[in-house]
Amino acid sequence: MRVRPATRSDVPAILDIYNEAVIHTTASYDYEPSSLEARMAWFEAHASAGYPVYVAEDGAQGVVGWSALSEFRTRIGYRFTVEDSVYIAPSCRGRGLGRQLLAPLIEQARLSGYRAIIAVIDAENIPSIRLHAGFGFERVAHLKQVGYKFGRWLDVVYMELLV
Repeated sequence: MRVRPATRSDVPAILDIYNEAVIHTTASYDYEPSSLEARMAWFEAHASAGYPVYVAEDGAQGVVGWSALSEFRTRIGYRFTVEDSVYIAPSCRGRGLGRQLLAPLIEQARLSGYRAIIAVIDAENIPSIRLHAGFGFERVAHLKQVGYKFGRWLDVVYMELLV
């Protein structure tokens, strides 16, 4: 497994992994799959703003996971805080790939002068909570019933790492 910076040619695979999560999980609270045009715009916006996007590539399967840092909030006072995202293809979950994708985000956040990384996680996503805790993220908030998907109310956990 190789983790590397994503390129434009990785965007279709990033889109497929994200859309699978949208359709089948509560890792994203989006209801509808994204389009290639929208995901390409997302990628270009990240590139122009200097936010890293990484992919995990398996020689046999191609891109099987991705991670990114994104703007946490638009107000200037939040400019030293970023939000992380980590998505893994279903066939590769539970194999430690999240660790390989989160580590370079943390390192890049440090190198870029950010102060905090925020993870916004569905409260029932125990693997993601454990992943982040393993890197020293601390649970700083539990918001009850702020999301709604698949006909039920969902809680969100905020975790934070000061870098």
